Amino acid sequence: MTESGARSHVSGVCFKIGPPRLVGVEVEWFVHDDRCPSRPVRPELLHAALESLPLGGPDGASLPSGSRLTLEPGGQVELSSPPATGLLACVEDTRRDLTALRAAFAAQGLRLTGTGTDPLARPRRMVLDHPRYLAMERFFDSAGPWGRIMMTGTASVQVCLDAGEADGPQAVERRWRLAHRLGPVLVAAFANSPTLDGRSTGHRSTRQAVWSRMDPTRTLAPEPDHGDPREAWAQYVLDAEVLCLRRPEGLPWTAPAGLTFRDWIRGAGERPPTLDDLDYHRTTLFPPVRPRGHLELRMIDAQPGDGWVVVTALVTALLDDPKAADTALAALEPLECADGPRPPRSEVWRRAATLAMADPELRRAALTCFAAADAALGRLPGAERLRVAVAEFAERYPARGRCPADDQLDALRSGARRTPSEEATP
Repeated sequence: MTESGARSHVSGVCFKIGPPRLVGVEVEWFVHDDRCPSRPVRPELLHAALESLPLGGPDGASLPSGSRLTLEPGGQVELSSPPATGLLACVEDTRRDLTALRAAFAAQGLRLTGTGTDPLARPRRMVLDHPRYLAMERFFDSAGPWGRIMMTGTASVQVCLDAGEADGPQAVERRWRLAHRLGPVLVAAFANSPTLDGRSTGHRSTRQAVWSRMDPTRTLAPEPDHGDPREAWAQYVLDAEVLCLRRPEGLPWTAPAGLTFRDWIRGAGERPPTLDDLDYHRTTLFPPVRPRGHLELRMIDAQPGDGWVVVTALVTALLDDPKAADTALAALEPLECADGPRPPRSEVWRRAATLAMADPELRRAALTCFAAADAALGRLPGAERLRVAVAEFAERYPARGRCPADDQLDALRSGARRTPSEEATP
């Protein structure tokens, strides 16, 4: 493998060029046992709930619409919807599969809780012993507690949209720029993780604060001075440290400290890397916007109830409707800062994680973005219910200088000891 060959491969694989059409969403949940919510859920209960799901989806999948289920290292459950043609189909498919998932967990006395960090003071532990996660744990432990907290104590909503076209109003470069500029507004508007270990942290989005403290070679956004996002991403991939090196069964996957993939290509490491190694390396990178053929927006806290619907509708409307995109880009431009640290360590991202909608500048930008999304949904046939949901969220939170985290803080101040209910829908 050569560096130029690796860059060419990454550019081609990570950005699929074409008219935006598909929409997907990945929704993570903490799992609490209603009989003893302060204790970690026993892994056998998690597996029993998952195994109880009847087959019946496409290709024998366990869920009706074919969503993929995975367990995260701390026992969080992630539902990844199949790519759907348009926003309405994505929401319908995901609702159907979530209904089946909730029922299967409820039958085991388990509840799915939507929040960016686990709100309860209960032991965090790794429930998976896959060599990938063991290597991740060792890699992140060398730089403090943040990686372990991320792996076992955080959850998110991730919206996935097509990368875009070669040029025009839906050009890749434009959608890439909008997704990054939109980041701090999404962090702030949907901040939903004000506690960790049962205590207030001083952040509305503790999850975002955790991510901003982790290995910068894999969590910062790519360098902004590259005009072509494909080249910027290819350089980013090569300069990121190798987190794990796959080996035969029984051997640890620990990678040499400080080894970047570029170093590996140039001869460092115990063997030459392959294209398969390069593709696997990409799965260990966690910037705010990750290109995987499509664009995966990763900066949003998990939401209570069906709050993920508002997230998905807002993001899709702003990126896929050219008029809404124009309005959003103009509203977000004042937040842009060419100097200083890259997202998510920049000043505006820190304000988003700490103050959220209490920050006047972020609030103004958010209200303009919500209004642009409202207009875009009004132009989308059949989106009336989604438009109402987005408008109700905007009125309840940004219009009042609040975010979902403020509901948790209000409950904490009042002495209420409860987990955010999966039925608590904005």
